[in-house]
Amino acid sequence: MPRTAVILLQLGGPDSLEAVEPFLYNLFCDPDIIDVPGAFLFRTPLARWISRKRSPAVQELYRSIGGRSPILPQTQAQADALRKQLLTKGWDLPVHIAMRYWHPMTNEVVQDLQRTNVDRAVLVPLYPHFSSATTGSSVNEWKRSLQRLHYSPLKYDVVHDYHDHPRFIDAWVSRIRQTLERFAASDRSGVHLLFSAHGTPMTLVRRGDPYSHQIRKTVELVMDRGRF
Repeated sequence: MPRTAVILLQLGGPDSLEAVEPFLYNLFCDPDIIDVPGAFLFRTPLARWISRKRSPAVQELYRSIGGRSPILPQTQAQADALRKQLLTKGWDLPVHIAMRYWHPMTNEVVQDLQRTNVDRAVLVPLYPHFSSATTGSSVNEWKRSLQRLHYSPLKYDVVHDYHDHPRFIDAWVSRIRQTLERFAASDRSGVHLLFSAHGTPMTLVRRGDPYSHQIRKTVELVMDRGRF
């Protein structure tokens, strides 16, 4: 029987104020982020300059929320919940977290899989909408890690996106309805819904990156399903 693991792919975040600068450096060193002709010639010094320049201001933002990013403990809670749900279905599978720009980083996770002889993985990006700068970047780093560690026996499948999955849409509708209940029934018809998402450069859109279109589709489905 193949030994299978589930890998949650996520952005990552600094776990201390001292980690802010190296986190930013890793972010801006990403070839899927700084992707222009000839970028390999200046990407590293540019990333070093940006991270040094921006880190003091970013450190202050993290200091205001406790001195660290909450993304790892929140993602760990998701991983624990997913493992419990899989167990109820009869699947006793380990669930790992692979962060793109800070620990536990992808290379560390692949090393752990190699030590435990995992030979199949299911990659689940925690980005519901596909973009080459998010899911694409995480999967590319996964591939590079396999190559660096010569881990060719490991086979894997990728959940590329789930922006229109009925249960994902239902989750949004449920949360919106819960929030609307905070308003008096007589006031709810006057409440405006504001959907917020990261933008992507037009260069990515012109190359066919589906992110912005998938965001729009999710909004349409949520509005239709919830009859908002």
